[in-house]
Amino acid sequence: MQGKKVYSEKLFSNFQLSHRVPKTNFYRRLKEVLDLSFLYKETKSYYGNCGQKSIDPVVFFKLCLVGYLENIISDRKLIEHCAMRLDILFFLGFDIDEELPWHSTLSRTRQLFPESLFESVFEQVLTMCIEKGMVAGHTQSIDSAPVKANASMDSLELKVPEEKLEEYIRKARYLSRPDRKARHNKASEKQQTVTASARELNQLKSRTKNWQKTQDQRPGAGNKGAKYTSNKTHYSPTDPDARISVKPGKARKLNYNSNICVDTAHHVITDIKAYHANLKDSQYLQDVCRRLKPRLQKRGLLWNTVLADTGFSSGENYAFLEKKGLISYIPPHGTYKGGPEGFTYIKNGDYWLCRNNKKVTFRKITIEYGKNNNQKRLYLTRASDCKGCPYKPQCAGKAPEKRIAVTIYKAEYERAIKRIKSKRGRYLKTKRQSTVEPVLGTLTQFQGLRKINTRGIENANKCMHMSAIAYNLKKLLKFEQKQRKTMAMHTALPLFSNNRQIGLKRSLFSLPISLN
Repeated sequence: MQGKKVYSEKLFSNFQLSHRVPKTNFYRRLKEVLDLSFLYKETKSYYGNCGQKSIDPVVFFKLCLVGYLENIISDRKLIEHCAMRLDILFFLGFDIDEELPWHSTLSRTRQLFPESLFESVFEQVLTMCIEKGMVAGHTQSIDSAPVKANASMDSLELKVPEEKLEEYIRKARYLSRPDRKARHNKASEKQQTVTASARELNQLKSRTKNWQKTQDQRPGAGNKGAKYTSNKTHYSPTDPDARISVKPGKARKLNYNSNICVDTAHHVITDIKAYHANLKDSQYLQDVCRRLKPRLQKRGLLWNTVLADTGFSSGENYAFLEKKGLISYIPPHGTYKGGPEGFTYIKNGDYWLCRNNKKVTFRKITIEYGKNNNQKRLYLTRASDCKGCPYKPQCAGKAPEKRIAVTIYKAEYERAIKRIKSKRGRYLKTKRQSTVEPVLGTLTQFQGLRKINTRGIENANKCMHMSAIAYNLKKLLKFEQKQRKTMAMHTALPLFSNNRQIGLKRSLFSLPISLN
């Protein structure tokens, strides 16, 4: 007989979420593991003693966590999604007839709580992973990736000299298009004025001419007013902390830089932070080490090996890591040569020997002023030694003597190169590629870091910490599930402890069974 379901809504019903959500459900298991009750004490100072009750801080963090677990970066869509999921409602502690908080409450509460609170939640989850034995601590892999900021390139404003700032603002307000410019300028006066040197500005002029020729297919590139956008000449009034950055083969965008550290044992994220996208990776490596090493030591873990790519290499970093007792496996950048071709360095006398057996002796330490103010050791020959030398045209050119400028960290570079070329160095290179790079891809594609939905570097840092918390919690639950299966297999065979007994068990189970 054919059945036909007729729906009629009941006025009263007996329904419990705990009966409908399976015990194997991800959010049910997460609710049993995650304890955020410490947040009540941590957030008490941010609320008053009177007025309307605000959102529960535990509920706020759980809602944010669900957003990154479900890869939803919009607060409005997040609330709509949570209202339709029984398991998420059970995880949040809401019944089916209770209304979830308004989506704008999430945005206001996110701005209310400081970065340190999000970092404390991250450290709490990291401690849970360490207690389960998921973090070895001795080897940490470091890498970074750009994350798109919540600002458009169309909103960029031109930096002007300080004395012309007011005049430029009046002119920009009169001529600006309201559909392309920001409503409010959040940048400070320092960010709106030109701080680059005349030499750097002249370099940008030549880049602008080259950009108009090579990028002629881009919209507006051939216009008379088209310019090569740079952080030295442009800023975003919408999000002043966002910086212009570009990767080969991709368009220039306003980004933040997400730097992460991953433990090589079970790929647990041990550190994450947002940096300005115009900084090089090597410029914040020391900051990462100063933050991460005490964090691991506090939890009884000894860190001794650093893995990173070429972007993190510099002589200052090599010397810093050696001073901290950390063994680095970081390939040197391509600009490091170690010395001129055809010259031999004599370590005992601290001089170079040319092909004509003339000494190039050390004179002084010079400073190349720029971004890093690199210090170099200057070696010079005597003019009489170079006079009449057959190699002088190719060696010194028109100069009266040969000049050799070598970084003061030459010894650190040589030790780093030796480690990289060793058998262990080649192994750890593949180890780094298989740990930190997949984690970065997971965060940017599946854990809500494809774009920062807030503005300001502090809020961007909060978003990155929440994404890392979501990733570590997924790793934790997966690790626990594997542990249960392993323990179940061991307890199922308590008598078969050696190979002979296991072989006996297999032979017993392989015997034919008679049904007579």
